[in-house]
Amino acid sequence: MTSNNETNQTKRTGLDLGALQEHIRTVYAADDRPWVIGYSGGKDSTCALQLIWSAIRTLPEDARRKPIFVLSSDTLVETPVIVNYIDETLAAINAAAADQNMPITAQKVVPEISDSFWVNLIGRGYPAPSKRFRWCTERLKIDPANAFIKNRVAEYGEVVMVLGVRSSESATRAQVMSLHKIDGTSLSRHSTLPGAFVFTPIETFSVDDVWAFLLQNQSPWGSDNRDLLAMYRNAQAGECPLVVDKQTESCGNSRFGCWVCTVVTKDKAMEALVENGEEWLEPLLDLRDELAETQNPERKREFRDFRRRDGSVTFVGDAEASIPGPYLFEYRKELLRKLLEAQEQVNANAPPGEKTDLIQVEELREIRRIWRSEQGDWGDAVSETLKAVTGKELPADATDGFEFQADDAKVLADVCAAHDLPPRLLAQLLEAERSVRGLKRRTLIHRKIASILEQEWRDETIVLNERKARLKDREASSSNPLFETES
Repeated sequence: MTSNNETNQTKRTGLDLGALQEHIRTVYAADDRPWVIGYSGGKDSTCALQLIWSAIRTLPEDARRKPIFVLSSDTLVETPVIVNYIDETLAAINAAAADQNMPITAQKVVPEISDSFWVNLIGRGYPAPSKRFRWCTERLKIDPANAFIKNRVAEYGEVVMVLGVRSSESATRAQVMSLHKIDGTSLSRHSTLPGAFVFTPIETFSVDDVWAFLLQNQSPWGSDNRDLLAMYRNAQAGECPLVVDKQTESCGNSRFGCWVCTVVTKDKAMEALVENGEEWLEPLLDLRDELAETQNPERKREFRDFRRRDGSVTFVGDAEASIPGPYLFEYRKELLRKLLEAQEQVNANAPPGEKTDLIQVEELREIRRIWRSEQGDWGDAVSETLKAVTGKELPADATDGFEFQADDAKVLADVCAAHDLPPRLLAQLLEAERSVRGLKRRTLIHRKIASILEQEWRDETIVLNERKARLKDREASSSNPLFETES
């Protein structure tokens, strides 16, 4: 049955919403594969979910037999305004689904703590993501969403992913969407996930179609789509979709996405939010801009080690300088302090209900573990920084036990100074021994010791001077011609 709103929108946009909803019901009833709807909280995914909800709700309750999972991905570095909006919306979706006897459950997925942005950037020293080294997307978005989908495939055999993507967004997206189409059906094969199919109900929609539908049709879970429109206007933003493959372009420029994103030159969405009254978010913008500055080719060596994470030193061609490695440990400690200070400032000025943790307790623990094992940070700089900035203690748990303390670090430094050894070298050797204690077979320790000793432990000046000398010798030898003696 076609509503007056649907009839009016058909006249204004040329879309036949009644036919589209009948098509959705047909696809839904065609098989037993559950649906997974990617929901980012933006206009396109909201439009797709609302369309499907209104279509399925007209079915008799006994025909609503297939489960529909609404899946939202939280990278743990989303803009706080968006995180709070999505959390409230997911709760409203679950409440409304239960009240209306809809087969819908909403939940969000997050990255594994060891894969989180701050654990990699502050803990391991990964440089801020760039177009050439975009290490974040797979860890923060693709892997968590794909893990959920794979679990549903294991449970049900196959699933249908419903994505709020439109072919008019870009030529690349249109090409990707058409590439995996299955002839004679409305589904496509997922590009990387076996057992997963893709359904794109708003594929032919324009931006105007999306907003016309949202503003002329009431949200079935009780949200006000005018609030969504206001958020877009304030941020001058587009939507950052659920990412489940590497073909989906990175969010950036004017899109809602991670507030730490340095893949783009400027975070226009965050800048617009600040300019339109959300001044409490300004510390996030300042920190993001600082991370972007560490990518400046002229300043990279201020922030980054001359060694790679594995302790090797890599040169390209005849370059005298090595390829920059991870952030220096001292700079990582500075970043942690600035992140915690930004968190304090944001929460001190945030409107009611908008307070947020920019970094999770579990991330702080993992950073502490990495710093202790890789940097010999026995003095526990994470706990010291947290206490100094926030006045809070880092809660301990059963996995936090560590034998070496700050006093031990002083003894280690004295011993290493007496024997002209890098303290980190000896700290890593001791950690390697501690990690295999109690094991019956200790063959692993030999590989660990060899790996540690093979790292470059000399000062940068010594290594680079040696490099220059080798290049000079090679140049000198190549410029001397070889003379053949007369026979």
